[in-house]
Amino acid sequence: MKCLVTGAAGFIGSHLSEELVRLGHNVTGIDCFIDYYPRVFKEDNLKGLRKNNQFTFLEQSILKADLEKLLKGIDFVFHLAAQAGVRASWGKDFQIYTENNIRGTQRLLEACKAVKLKKFVYASSSSVYGDTESLPMKETDYLQPISPYGVSKLAAEHLAYLYWKNFQVPTISLRYFTVFGPRQRPDMAFYKFGLAAFTNTPIEIYGSGEQTRDFTFISDIIKAHILAAESSVEGEIFNIGGGNRICLSEVIPIIEEISGKKISVQHKPTQKGDAKHTYADISKARKLLSYNPKVSIREGLEKELNWIKNFRL
Repeated sequence: MKCLVTGAAGFIGSHLSEELVRLGHNVTGIDCFIDYYPRVFKEDNLKGLRKNNQFTFLEQSILKADLEKLLKGIDFVFHLAAQAGVRASWGKDFQIYTENNIRGTQRLLEACKAVKLKKFVYASSSSVYGDTESLPMKETDYLQPISPYGVSKLAAEHLAYLYWKNFQVPTISLRYFTVFGPRQRPDMAFYKFGLAAFTNTPIEIYGSGEQTRDFTFISDIIKAHILAAESSVEGEIFNIGGGNRICLSEVIPIIEEISGKKISVQHKPTQKGDAKHTYADISKARKLLSYNPKVSIREGLEKELNWIKNFRL
């Protein structure tokens, strides 16, 4: 099969591209290297892929690419390209989110109307739920995002649905719950925590540290994409969590034990747009996609910390 992966140089996009190639598919990856974090991280993500003749890479934005040409012969679209970051999405920078997360998605979906796709898998986010007190979070919950980033991801979800409803583009949206593992973005907590441990610098925690997250290991996220693409389901939205809900303050002793380092913590003010808790009800994904996360928080942290120690220091 021929696959298009947008955001292919990113943390999740590069892992997904590698798995698709491993499964025997031909993959075209596209990424415009948005400067949200240093390009060197994304170039490192692509090192192995660039050596594989089943992978073709284009440095372009989906806002400017010739999508008719790009989509010719494509069977599956995995749309991961987006401007990331809850805390950076306020004020004048919101235009970057509306352009890349909303208009870019609409432009790609519009082009897909003319293509006989087997599946269009859209990467959404648990940020669409906002600060709900109803846990675990269900796909049927009322959605009230508390960050401009969350608003942009929800808008793109709606676009995916309406292009399925009106034009039969076979879309599925996957709501990620805090993805971690090797090659994690440098702005994310576990990367920062691990780097701080190995460099003997304080860990910064926003708020009390009692906020909880449902952490999902990268291999489980990638498996969810494959299951979504292979399924007969269309026009649906799924929570993709890892069953690893834990307080941030409880993560510190685990990192100390794995790294063999004593860690000091500095508390910073709570950031606007950060949800207090996330916890995915994945019963729908279990039932319709046969999704079953495998990797525990400790096992995943061991893998990520090993990567940080060997590749980032």
